[in-house]
Amino acid sequence: MNPAIEIRDVWFGYDGPAILENVSLTVDQGEFLGIVGPNGSGKTTLLKLMLGLLEPGQGRVRVLGRAPSEARQAIGYVPQFAGFRRDFPISVQETVLLGRLGLAPAVGGYSKADREAAEWAMSEVEVIEFRKRPLSALSGGELQRVLIARALASEPQLLLLDEPTANIDLRVEKDIFDLLKQLNTRTTVVVVSHDIGFISRYVTRVACLNRTLVCHTTAEITGEVIAQLYGRPVRMVRHVAPAQGDRGP
Repeated sequence: MNPAIEIRDVWFGYDGPAILENVSLTVDQGEFLGIVGPNGSGKTTLLKLMLGLLEPGQGRVRVLGRAPSEARQAIGYVPQFAGFRRDFPISVQETVLLGRLGLAPAVGGYSKADREAAEWAMSEVEVIEFRKRPLSALSGGELQRVLIARALASEPQLLLLDEPTANIDLRVEKDIFDLLKQLNTRTTVVVVSHDIGFISRYVTRVACLNRTLVCHTTAEITGEVIAQLYGRPVRMVRHVAPAQGDRGP
């Protein structure tokens, strides 16, 4: 079986100093990998290389044994929440159906199979009751579930998520990662996150990226590892969602 992702000796820069330096990474099929690092460390750039949106200056990237551009239909992608326009006039169901683009015929609209896949994806992430609502009527957590459903509608073998819980409160963050853990029982998941302490409870390994990359098992994530990654001492905080009905301070 081919690895889900295989990156070997990759260098990349945007017409300037290298953002990624000699990065190597293998993600096995069925793994749940977290990618963490400070701002500007190359996390989103690495995802774009996996998606085939960028080409490495040196080195090689393979996804499911193929060039990323050839494997794109087998990848579900959830972009950063902050870059999404909430006021776009489109319903939840129409948004999720967008995940079938490239799979559906060029003419004739969506097929019965497309609509069934969208219904399944909405049911999986528990937003099917909202399917007729406009995106502008959703909460932040509901919108993130819709974006995950859109990615799932293509029935991917690999799910890539870029900061899926940015600007979302702790209770919703836990709900989203509980959902990703459930999806990981049948899909390889790679998630970029800013919160190393939180994701360590969910992922199989943590890839610490700051131009270069080092992978750790969750048991190896210590304050010293975090300080080396971020260049300064950073406290690990054990996040606990508030009890039902507890609004906090």
